[in-house]
Amino acid sequence: MKDPKQTGTEPHKRRPHYSGRYPKRFEEKYKELNPEKYQEQAEHVIAKGNTPAGTHIPIMVQEILDFLQIRPGQQGLDCTLGYGGHSTKMLEQLAGKGHLYSLDCDPIEIEKTTARLRGRGFGEDIWTPIKTNFANIDQVAADYGSFDFVLADLGVSSMQIDNPQRGFTWKADGPLDLRFDPQKGEPASQRLRSLTEDEFEGMLIENSDEPYAAQIAAEVFREMKRGEKFTDTFALRHAVETAVAASADLRGADRQELAEAQKKACARVFQALRIDVNSEFEVLYAFLEKLPHILKDGGRAAILTFHSGEDRLVKKAFKAGKKAGIYASISEDAIRPSRQEYYANPRSHSTKLRWAVRQTLP
Repeated sequence: MKDPKQTGTEPHKRRPHYSGRYPKRFEEKYKELNPEKYQEQAEHVIAKGNTPAGTHIPIMVQEILDFLQIRPGQQGLDCTLGYGGHSTKMLEQLAGKGHLYSLDCDPIEIEKTTARLRGRGFGEDIWTPIKTNFANIDQVAADYGSFDFVLADLGVSSMQIDNPQRGFTWKADGPLDLRFDPQKGEPASQRLRSLTEDEFEGMLIENSDEPYAAQIAAEVFREMKRGEKFTDTFALRHAVETAVAASADLRGADRQELAEAQKKACARVFQALRIDVNSEFEVLYAFLEKLPHILKDGGRAAILTFHSGEDRLVKKAFKAGKKAGIYASISEDAIRPSRQEYYANPRSHSTKLRWAVRQTLP
């Protein structure tokens, strides 16, 4: 047999095998993971109200475009590139004139998205991806100039959630990591072991308003004393479910009520840890403080938030900016996804859109 390296051909790779009619594990969903090749399969998954594995459906696209009012020749900034859905739509509005800069601190996804958008014809003359955290928008503006429009989608990308190896979801077993940039900082498992019980309880309350914070913290640290290292997601999930099941206010609850309470608690605990590991509130504080200074006069900024803590910070910053005369106008109320979008993409259900327009100086 000839060596593939010598012939210049890649060896044939067999598709993943799985039991049952449909693949269940992330790595088995090879058609969903390659939507460009298997477009029909991806469309079938979306039509059922789901997101194809390893992809991301951009949220509130039309509402964002209606507000930003992008015109050819303008310069814009997408602070959270992700799968590139919003960037693609904004680039289409520029129609080959002007420039869009897109930021992402995830080294894995920015590489994939760059290749995808380059393949769609968005060259260096119109689009520049930058690997950096959006807390660094002042440096981006110093390098490239101020912006006519800015978008920040604060949600976690579906690609990160779906891949068990990233450790973002309690629904699949994998390493308890939760870092947007796995090359920097400490994983959630290490962070958790560095906390005291009181600190962990406080984190759960501050970052996700967890009603069972005390019980969950007690159970987690009880398990630690028994030798549990919490290196994987299912270990933490088990501790959360155990703590919730033992809570006094759930005694006598039927199986469905208990399962629902455990599900919501798991989601909140993983959210709280993710926020802490990635310093999300600190990053958002820095971004909101710098945002007015990178906008041109009359520049427009839109922000998508996904939980109450984020929304409170954005709302407060925009109101303070309006009062100080920095912003000419702001959204008085949060804009929510349409009912049609909610049903088509359930991951949009907690989304809120807020916007602000930079004051035009005389």
